[in-house]
Amino acid sequence: MLHTQVSAEFKKRRAHVLKLLKKSSPAAVAVIPSAQLQTRSRDTEFPFRQDSDFFYLTGFNEPNALLVLAPHSETPVQLFCQPSSPVDEVWHGRRLGVERALESLGVDFTGSIDDVDDHLFAILDGAEQVYYPHDKPELAAQLHALADELRATPKKGHQAPHAWVDINPWLADMRIVKSAAELELMRHAARISVDAHKRAMKFVKPGKFEYQVAAEIHHEFAMQNALSPAYGTICGSGENACILHYTENESELHDGDLLLIDAGAEYQGYAGDITRTFPVNGRFSADQKALYNVVLAAQQAALDTLKPGSDMQKAMVAAGKALTEGLHELGILKGNLKKLIANDAFRPFMIHGLGHWLGLDVHDVGTYTQAGKKRKFEPGMVLTIEPGIYIPNGTADVDEKWHGIGIRIEDDVIITEQGYENMTQGVPKTVEEIEQWMAQ
Repeated sequence: MLHTQVSAEFKKRRAHVLKLLKKSSPAAVAVIPSAQLQTRSRDTEFPFRQDSDFFYLTGFNEPNALLVLAPHSETPVQLFCQPSSPVDEVWHGRRLGVERALESLGVDFTGSIDDVDDHLFAILDGAEQVYYPHDKPELAAQLHALADELRATPKKGHQAPHAWVDINPWLADMRIVKSAAELELMRHAARISVDAHKRAMKFVKPGKFEYQVAAEIHHEFAMQNALSPAYGTICGSGENACILHYTENESELHDGDLLLIDAGAEYQGYAGDITRTFPVNGRFSADQKALYNVVLAAQQAALDTLKPGSDMQKAMVAAGKALTEGLHELGILKGNLKKLIANDAFRPFMIHGLGHWLGLDVHDVGTYTQAGKKRKFEPGMVLTIEPGIYIPNGTADVDEKWHGIGIRIEDDVIITEQGYENMTQGVPKTVEEIEQWMAQ
């Protein structure tokens, strides 16, 4: 992602934060850390994944680094990273290094992370406000320890910061509306995810295992330069589909069952997120078809509300009404339809939300309310719409023919000036489309 016009994106984002800092205080400072390597077991680590906020501002994909933004400094954008080390790099991989980081990242100053405390001591001296992510306790301890040192030496003219502010809300508001360059990356992540789901539909048949389906999906990701899934891939067959975050993916696929796949590629940091539910044998039973079409109608009802100025709650109301009407028609919900709709009677069958923001994180940052009101959609926002119905075995007061069925349908959409763009509509979704695709 760190090339030509995209590199300018990072500079633009940092410039915006510097502007906010200047407006906040004449001597405000922001400190944003990278992610660190996480131990898997003993001396082996999980594959490294950069902190999303740090990546959003730098495009730098190494651990053990720190970004400092100080608008009052002669070098307002400072980045501290691991220095080049031939010995360490033989064991752990290449590093950009301090000198090349200065050339490559478009910052004003780079230094070794080994010397960062000395630099931070000078930067914090006289700073009035320090903005940093409050969900990073190790950074907080480091900054407060330096502030204690400053307070301990007032006779030397040192002055410790007097206000500590969480920078996360600023960054969340920046990230919630995507730039044109970000949207192109997200469309690409969506295209890869679409191809993976279509491949999985072709692969599935009775006797295969859920983990084999996941392997097909991950193979398609890798072959299209998406090095990892954006989250733990869910391949839940039969009643496993009723477990919302089922990732064991260990069961055999059985004739007559449905398979729910929730999977998305991560491409250059950005997430795809698609869910489809379809029959293992390629043909829906009459009951499966009826229940599936209830969920499909609910998703379309929600999609129809999407436009600038609308909000997630309006989409939820539309989906909830369609789910309630469909469940009532099938006899799963009983009683007066108007009262059922008013009481959100569908809720026991769909305990999760209708969707979420999507971006560098699969459940991306950004609030759903502003000043106590539902946050209005704006062009450039990206979200998922994913209604579902889940009826685990043993569900009381529901005919047993529905037991063990879990259905979810999820697409990734961009709010546009005219309404919305469905980036993932290329995966077969109607009963007819699914059966036709699987039969080819």
